[in-house]
Amino acid sequence: MAAGDAQRVWFPDMIERLGSQWHQDMSFDAIVKLRDEQDEMLLRIRSERHIRPATFKCAKCGYVGEGGEPHVSVRAMILSVIRFGIAAAEPTYMIEKGWAAYRKQKELDLYRKGLATKSTHVAGCVHP
Repeated sequence: MAAGDAQRVWFPDMIERLGSQWHQDMSFDAIVKLRDEQDEMLLRIRSERHIRPATFKCAKCGYVGEGGEPHVSVRAMILSVIRFGIAAAEPTYMIEKGWAAYRKQKELDLYRKGLATKSTHVAGCVHP
C-alpha cells in the first residue's frame, strides 16, 4: 500500500472517469448517479488493493483503531472538478450552491439519502 492511501479518497482512475463524465449542465439526478459510481469505484479500489481505513485516536476515551471507510459526498465530487482542473471554478460554485439548496429542499444528507429521523442516542463513544 502506498503511503497515504489509507486517507486517500481520489485515485487516478476515479479522476479520469470523473473528467470523462462531468459536464456543467448535468441534472442533480445525473450528478447523484455519478457520485454513486465514484463511491462504488472508491470502495472497489480500496478492496482490491487491500487498503484499510486510517487509524484514529478517540479524544474522549483514548481508544485507538480504524476509522470508518471513506465515501464520496455529492459536494466533494462537485468541488473536486475544480480541484482537478476538470471544470472552471465560477460555474461549478454555482452548481454547488444549487446543490445545497436542492439538498435542503429535498431533505437529503451528504450522500443524497433522506435525512434520518432524530436519534435519541446519547453522545459518547460508539467504537468497540
